[in-house]
Amino acid sequence: MNLAQNLERSAFFFPSRPAIRQGGLELTYAQLNDQANRIATGLISLGIRPGEHVGLCSLNSADWVAFYFGALKAGAVAVTLSGLLTGDELTLLVNHAKPRVMFTTENKLPEMERLKGQAGLEKVICPGGDMDLAHLAALGSGSFEAIDRNRADIGAILFTGGTTGIPKGAMLTHEGMNFSSWSIAYYERSSENDVGLCFLPFNHVFGQMHIMNGTIFSAGCLELLPAFDMDKALELVEAGRITKFFAVPTVYIRLLSLPDLEKRLGKLRYCFSAAASMAMEIVKQWKERTGITIAESFGQTECMPITFNHYYPERHVVGSVGHPVHGVEVQIRDLSGKLVKQGQEGEICMRGRNVMKAYLNNPEGTRDAFWEGEWLRSGDIGVFDRDGYVYIVDRLKDLIITGGENVYPREVEEQLYASPDVEECAVIGLPDKEWGERVVAYIVPKAGRTVVPENVKAFLKGKLSPFKVPKKYEIVSDLPKSPQGKILKRELKKQLGQK
Repeated sequence: MNLAQNLERSAFFFPSRPAIRQGGLELTYAQLNDQANRIATGLISLGIRPGEHVGLCSLNSADWVAFYFGALKAGAVAVTLSGLLTGDELTLLVNHAKPRVMFTTENKLPEMERLKGQAGLEKVICPGGDMDLAHLAALGSGSFEAIDRNRADIGAILFTGGTTGIPKGAMLTHEGMNFSSWSIAYYERSSENDVGLCFLPFNHVFGQMHIMNGTIFSAGCLELLPAFDMDKALELVEAGRITKFFAVPTVYIRLLSLPDLEKRLGKLRYCFSAAASMAMEIVKQWKERTGITIAESFGQTECMPITFNHYYPERHVVGSVGHPVHGVEVQIRDLSGKLVKQGQEGEICMRGRNVMKAYLNNPEGTRDAFWEGEWLRSGDIGVFDRDGYVYIVDRLKDLIITGGENVYPREVEEQLYASPDVEECAVIGLPDKEWGERVVAYIVPKAGRTVVPENVKAFLKGKLSPFKVPKKYEIVSDLPKSPQGKILKRELKKQLGQK
């Protein structure tokens, strides 16, 4: 079994159909499969062996897709890193995953060159690097079949972040990723005639598993944008090029502000939202104005999808994340791990073929993530209704989701503490109509120091991805604490909410 066999099957049945469109570029399935073959055999010629790590660190592109499937075909493990990573973040994850080869972009070359040798990194594939992608492909052959792997072997590692400074790399198996791809194609009733618009990053489970792998499985076409551009996205939709639209709630909110939205949908048949909770009012407004239901699901990097809302559009329930998908078991447990009764709230736990194998080099984190070693703990509070629909109530952790991106407060706090002006700090997420949540930092200055928000923001920009940098700063003289000295973030949320 090898996830890349999905590409091979689609290329066999639909060789001349478009697989990827990006700007003026169009690759058919035959061309994409040929390029992936050449990259796979090129990697093998460099000495890459099955099970070894190969990294990708760039924005979405046709080359990204070809390299990803080339790595999988060679039997390697694709370590997918955000193209926005810089500095300490990038160093941390490269050192943690230790890829032998890295596909990246020219602007990241200085950092990658610095990392060569110290993290097991041997070759950097980009213009100006050890070789560019064309050179790598020239080393290989267009005639190749994906190396067979055990269904339990790791195919990809996706990072979820971490609240303790230790990265969590979810190790996804070939069987699990195949199951996820099938599930998405099934629940979306996908076909080779579909064209899905993708501007969400491929390092994220939404972009990589749901959109990219779901589309390749069903032999549809991926229309790529490097990032969300409302004018460009609307141009593509209005021209009738897109049948499936994938976005986070922020995008739907922005689109609803357009007075002529209804006239600009072209051949759009399907809309999907994930990565953050969608407000019920937005779902209702979208349906009223466009006639299209926004489908949703519940999933996470460690297991995707878990639920889906809904295969039967007439059974879609606004506010729910739907029913558990076929083949995935879902339970609601209390914090001691005991099952709760139907209608009672508790932690959502799941078991299925698409559950991750473990966290990379993190046995303690892996143990904490499971009950009985097989029921994955989601960290989310949920409840079943009498009809089997799942509802998300709240999160157990302090995870902030802003614009569909995950932000772990501790990671931001650690960077704030590196500032010579900061005595204490706490980072929280507050509700925001457009972004879902906005990142807010509370800062206590050191004695005799002055904290200027714009200076702090400039300090953080070189250390964190842009979406992690707080949008608001509250300078205070002290922070509320428990008798044990723990900062009470819930009190901070109340205080800011009252302003």
